[in-house]
Order: sequence, then structure tokens, then C-alpha cells
Amino acid sequence: MATKTVDTARTADPVGAGGSRSGAGAFWRFWTASTVSRLGDQVTTVALPLIAVVTLHASAFQVGLITGAAYVAWLVIGLPAGVLVQRLPLRGTQVAMDLLRAAAVTSVPLAAFLGVLGLPQLVLVALLVGFAGVLFDVGNSTFLPAVVPKEQLTSRNSLLSGSVAATDLAGPSLGGVLVQLVGGAASMLLDAVSYLASAALLGSLPRIARSAAPRTGGAGMREQIREGWRFVTRHPVIRPCVADATALNFVCGGLMTLTPVFLVRTLDAPAAAVGALMATGGLGSLLGAAATPRLVARLGGARALRWAAAVSTVFALLLPAAGSGWGTLVFALGNAGFSAGVVVASIVTRTHRQTHTPPELLSRVMATVRFVSWGAIPVGALAAGGAAALWGPRTALLLVAVVSVASPLILLASPIRRMRELA
Repeated sequence: MATKTVDTARTADPVGAGGSRSGAGAFWRFWTASTVSRLGDQVTTVALPLIAVVTLHASAFQVGLITGAAYVAWLVIGLPAGVLVQRLPLRGTQVAMDLLRAAAVTSVPLAAFLGVLGLPQLVLVALLVGFAGVLFDVGNSTFLPAVVPKEQLTSRNSLLSGSVAATDLAGPSLGGVLVQLVGGAASMLLDAVSYLASAALLGSLPRIARSAAPRTGGAGMREQIREGWRFVTRHPVIRPCVADATALNFVCGGLMTLTPVFLVRTLDAPAAAVGALMATGGLGSLLGAAATPRLVARLGGARALRWAAAVSTVFALLLPAAGSGWGTLVFALGNAGFSAGVVVASIVTRTHRQTHTPPELLSRVMATVRFVSWGAIPVGALAAGGAAALWGPRTALLLVAVVSVASPLILLASPIRRMRELA
């Protein structure tokens, strides 16, 4: 969900100190920008596949292409993203990426109004949003430790994950209603507005200053990427955590492709119901985020991670058992439980990386982790689309759920199986 050298290290300016009122204000602006942007994203999460399935009559594999395009950027620029974030002005890069995504998303309702909207444009929009999102997300994960004291990272990460969960709950439901009322293309305007609001808020954040001029040249970038890669692959805790996240993200990619197809074509659910059912993932994430600090305090980080992996697997296996009518509640339960397990694992492992990675390596470590783990999302999306084309959405959903068993097995085969805390 990369490393660095001393000469490219960033330090927060004095007003970014986590304990000061200025630092607290910076965090809340950061939090508001993330929350507003995420709400718009979740509307598009429902609208984009529904445009493909309902308006353009896309197949499951074509929906997989759209999902894969949104995340393939992690495979293309995921590794150098950590170095680029160190070299570019962080605040300016974040604002630019928000504006680029706003423009890309706005093109969809514009093309629909002109009557020229097609599947290639949806794939292209997903690509542009994905590439901009890579730099934006790596920058965000690097910015947080600059304005939040180390001892507050778990609670702040839980708050951020809780906010993500709340928008995951509200966004799809809102998206489903908007799609039914005004159509999928027009509903995406909300996402464009959210990016503009995020850009305005991020532009007011404290500047993150460089401690020295960054190195230049291709060889310097390659070496910095290798430093990040070595740190992640040689770390006894981060390495298995990344493998676990990769397995879970493969499953998430498959679910992104199969969920709208399964709900619309197999269970005959209307657009509003699709939004509500997808929103149950947000409900599970919200509960998981709220419970994480207590789980970590009671069980320890490593035990909480192992339990989260087991819970997510059990609930994932419920998804293909869902039926029409009241049977959709089985899907809702499985989706909520799987999401709860995933968000607990995400908070625990992200906090560990932020507190156990040298500050000068953090942006590259984050980029390396996401290159590997988020790179599994487009692979899972395309694999699930292909499986649905061959055997149908329900069988493909079952196969994806079975893959989730890899998550607890990876942790049990690692040193984490003996730990109470992720030391």
C-alpha cells in the first residue's frame, strides 16, 4: 500500500511540527483534502464501471481493462515515483496531480454530452488518473510523518483510514443514486469538483523544504531506487508484510472487476442497490479502522495482523455464495468483513513502515511497497475478467476468494508468526 539518500532528505518547516497549533492545522487541512477527494473517487468507483456495463455494454474483461488501467501506473512508474517525489516540490506536485485528474474526469461527461463517449476513452481516463495518483499517493504518505509526531502516527493513520472507510460507505451509495438519477457520466462531475477542492486545500499546506539540492542523473536515480528495493526486500518484517499486501491486492483487483458485473448481470441489482452493496465495504473498513488502535493495544501489532488476515479470508469466501433478493445480504456481509480485515492490516503495516524506516528512505520505501503490492491490482483485475469470460462471474468470484487464503499463509510462514509486536 522506496528509499533515499541524505542529500535528498526533506525536513518539515518549523510550522509543521506535530505538536504545534500550526502543525495540527496542517494535518486537518491534509485530512480534509484527502477526505473530500476520496468521496469523489468513490462516486466514480461506482459510476465508471456502470457506464461501461450499462451504457457501453462492456464485457467483464473490458471492465477489467478499465480497472487494470487505473492501477497499471504502479507497475510503470511505481519505483521511480519515490525518487521523483523527493526531487519535485511536494506541495506543488500534489496540486498539479489533483488538477490533472480533475481535467481527465471532466472529459467523460463532456464526451457523453457530445455523443462521442467510448470504451477507449474510459481506459485512457483511468490511465491518466492512475499515473497522477501514483505521484500523489507517494507524496501524501511522505507528507504525513512531517506534520504528525511519531507517537501519534497510529492514531492519525487510523483516523485517515476511518475517513477513507466513511467515504467508502457514503461514496458508492451516493454514486449509485446519482447514476440512477442523472446518469453515470454526469455523476462524475462530483469527482472533478472534489479534486479541485483538494487542490485548493493542499495548496495552503506548509511547504516541505529540502535539506540539500537533489542529485541528478539517471545513475543516481537507479541507485536510489535500488536502495529502496534493498531495504524492503531485506527487512524481516516489511518483506512478508509486502507479500501479504500483494496477495490481498490481487484479490481486491479481482473484486473491482467482478463486483459490478456480478451484481448487475448475475444478481440483477439496480444501480442504487449496486452502490449500496459496494458501500458495505466502507462500513467494514470504518469498523476495522475504529477497532485497530484497541486491537493493537490488546493483541499487539503482529497478532492483530494475523487475525486480520484470517478474518478477511473467511469473509471473502462468502461473496460467491450471494444470491438475488435477500441473498444479496450475504454479499454485503462478506464485503464488509473482508474490507474490515484489509483495513486493519493496512493500518498496522503502514504505521510500522513509517516508524521503522529511516526518514531519508521513507518516500522510496513507500513507492517500492506500492510498486509491488499495488502492481498486483491490475493483474488481479485482468485475471478476474478473463476468468469471468471463460466460466462466468460467480465461478470467477469463487476463484478470487480462494486466492485470499494466501494472505494468512504468507504471515504464518514468516517470522511474524512468532511475534506479538511488529518489532
